Amino acid sequence: MKPYCALLGLLFLFLLAGPAHAQKLAAGPKTAVADSAALPAPKRQFRATRITEVIKIDGELDEAVWREAPVATNFIETRPTPGRPEKHATEVRLLYDDAALYIGAVMHDVSPDSIFRELTQRDDLGNTDYFAVFLDTYNDKLNGYGFFLTPGGVELDARYSPAGGEDFNWNAVWMSQTKLRGNDWIAEIRIPYSAIRFSDAAEQVWGINFARQRQSTRQQFFWNQVKPQVDGLVNQWGELRGLRDIKPPLRLSLTPYVSTYYNHFPYNEQGKRNSSTSFNGGADVKWGINESFTLDATLVPDFGQVQSDNQVLNLSPFEVQYNENRQFFTEGTELFNKGGLFYSRRVGGQPLGFYNVDGQLRGRTTEADGQIRQGEYVVSNPGVTRLLNATKISGRTKSGLGVGLFNALSNDVYATVQDSTSGEQREVLTQPFSNYNIFVLDQSLKNNSYVSLINTNVTRKGSTYDANVTGGLFRFANKANSYALKGQANYSRRRGTVFGSEEQINNRDGYKYTLEVGKISGNWNWSLNHGIESDTYDPNDLGILFSNNSINQEAFVSYNKYQPFWKLNRLNTFLGVYQNLLYKPTRYQSVGFYSGFNTTVTKNFFSLGGNLSGSLAEHDFFEPRRQPLGQYYVRIPANIGVNGYGSSDYRKKLAYDLSLAGRWFAADGARTGRDGYDVGLSPRYRVTNQLSFRYNFNWSLRRNEIGYAGGLRSGEPQDQPFIQNGVADVILGRRRRITTTNTVSASYTFTNRMSFTVRTRHYVSVARYRDFSRLNPGGEEEGVSYQRNRDNSFSAFNVDAVFSWWFAPGSQITVVWKNANASYLAGDETLPQYFTNFNNTLNTPHNNSVSVKVLYFLDYLALRPKRK
Repeated sequence: MKPYCALLGLLFLFLLAGPAHAQKLAAGPKTAVADSAALPAPKRQFRATRITEVIKIDGELDEAVWREAPVATNFIETRPTPGRPEKHATEVRLLYDDAALYIGAVMHDVSPDSIFRELTQRDDLGNTDYFAVFLDTYNDKLNGYGFFLTPGGVELDARYSPAGGEDFNWNAVWMSQTKLRGNDWIAEIRIPYSAIRFSDAAEQVWGINFARQRQSTRQQFFWNQVKPQVDGLVNQWGELRGLRDIKPPLRLSLTPYVSTYYNHFPYNEQGKRNSSTSFNGGADVKWGINESFTLDATLVPDFGQVQSDNQVLNLSPFEVQYNENRQFFTEGTELFNKGGLFYSRRVGGQPLGFYNVDGQLRGRTTEADGQIRQGEYVVSNPGVTRLLNATKISGRTKSGLGVGLFNALSNDVYATVQDSTSGEQREVLTQPFSNYNIFVLDQSLKNNSYVSLINTNVTRKGSTYDANVTGGLFRFANKANSYALKGQANYSRRRGTVFGSEEQINNRDGYKYTLEVGKISGNWNWSLNHGIESDTYDPNDLGILFSNNSINQEAFVSYNKYQPFWKLNRLNTFLGVYQNLLYKPTRYQSVGFYSGFNTTVTKNFFSLGGNLSGSLAEHDFFEPRRQPLGQYYVRIPANIGVNGYGSSDYRKKLAYDLSLAGRWFAADGARTGRDGYDVGLSPRYRVTNQLSFRYNFNWSLRRNEIGYAGGLRSGEPQDQPFIQNGVADVILGRRRRITTTNTVSASYTFTNRMSFTVRTRHYVSVARYRDFSRLNPGGEEEGVSYQRNRDNSFSAFNVDAVFSWWFAPGSQITVVWKNANASYLAGDETLPQYFTNFNNTLNTPHNNSVSVKVLYFLDYLALRPKRK
């Protein structure tokens, strides 16, 4: 353990000496940033100009009203040198009428070559400059909108909230145009009132800010200064005044869609077709119930074109959490994500009884006349639940009360099984008709504070159990926004029987709470938190929780240097220590620390960082898969890990990301040599401002890892000696695991409205076992002669090719080709070598799908007859 102690000592010396060293190397006392600078900058005020004439959105700004409007200028730099005035001026004007806001901005520069303008897809910011306008329409200093525009005309839009941070999944329909003029570039934007929400007050004050990025110098500027050492973003915006007599319009739009699919899989079986086609239709509806609240509904949704999941070999006791790629569940969900109780993949996810079908098959039987009758087999077993519809109602009142209501309905799901002899088919219910519901109240308070109440509910048809979770959370900050107290308390309730059984559901009532206090602004920040999750707390019917039954304590401290010093643009450092206990029965789990730093080199903008972490010997109560918890656990020896990473300057045509990591474990009795290594490399090459390529390589090695070897079956001869009176032993295995992932992606952007992307991913993970042991109570392992081959490998191959054309505002045509293959091999079939797995992947059948989807945006305001 002496090397670990030495490394710990070096870490603490670094954290203690680093800030002092940074201060010594700084240019002098004038550039040093004291905690007194952590106060927000004074709020600037800007006055909007009402107009009556028509503005043409063409990027020219040649109407007379533009010359007469007040100008917002004198932007202040946020990075890399906070506080400096901009050298090349930005000039912004803002007009409004009864229908929309109009923003005109002129960005002065040195030369046309200094204006970076890579073309990308919508909501994807590449190697480019940008101009942005931010609106806090209720002036609550917590929630807002962002509209970004690049010199190439690429639009990005985002929502800002305490729960979602900066969320670019939100999409609005607005108009823009850009032009290059000499050494300047011009942005002209029209934001219709139907794209945002605001009150119906006769005179209004909104929060507002403008931002500019000069990618040639990697500088970011704001009109109202944004200090990186101040907690929060929306609370650092200025004020927009002069808005009078504007009324929220009727916000009503319909986006119908039609889609068609062609699928091919080479079954090559008599009576089964290799190809199939389908045709779908539905619609998305948006209706502004009043000035504050909007209803979003998707009717008969089609999510078949979303990006394929990154499937992995999961040897852990917990499920894999996949990203949400369905737009309806990523857009405008910031209220529903409060408290972390909503995992949207539960809606339309895997049926409850997906893995129970094999247990309901009729086996092979012998008739009275001696004839053998073969059993049943599974013809189809849908892995997802088809939604009937989903609806969101959300908004915020003028008093700052946010209200959200989410509801979704899914129909019965059936697997189809067939008799091998007669060919007769029957259906097996795997998911009953279900209703998913979320209700949220979120009250914004002064000083960047809030209180919230969230309730999630899943109700299923029949006697299958229902689930309900209620949570309350709060955050209170002081007037200076330098200290904050936040907490959360949840209660989970489940009633009914296990699906497909008469057994009453367990985990009927449970609770969770967390409490945290800390300093949140300035160079030095710290926090202390404590939390408990009871052994019966279970939010997983509509949320996700990997493990409950825990008591956690943590202390955290960070030092951030925001001003450039020495050869660095900035420096961020942090250190945390933690303790984890089992809640019931109260048992020790782990004690450890984590630390790290990251910085950017001033001269070449090379970003780098590193982390150091370690823990004392741990007790893993979840790996044995044995209930109730507390008696069996897997020992994890004391360990220490280090990793480093770096990213080159993305302004260059060729750039790269690199990461290296290693973790080493102390000897555990006679077991030595346990360690793990990770390598990541991601070069990217930008051929032109329209064409780019990227390659991602990730490799990991785990040697002498101790883990659960898998469940035992009475039908397996090698398993039978380890099953006594129907109770199976816990068998652990020492294994070597290698995982390799290769991902290649390319993008060609024809225009700011039309693009083509392709992504190919190949994943292989192989686990090979060296020896086995029986786990006894108290974490003791007993070597056994277990003969069953538990080696396994998993490979997945996916191609996602997407052509997208936004042919009109809010209207899109997408053509998607998907190619997919996945194979899990176990025992003697395991393929240990990478290229053997790769060849097997190429030579086994693949599923191919080609689809075309057309969405057309219909806005009531544009369709209604014009008044004469």
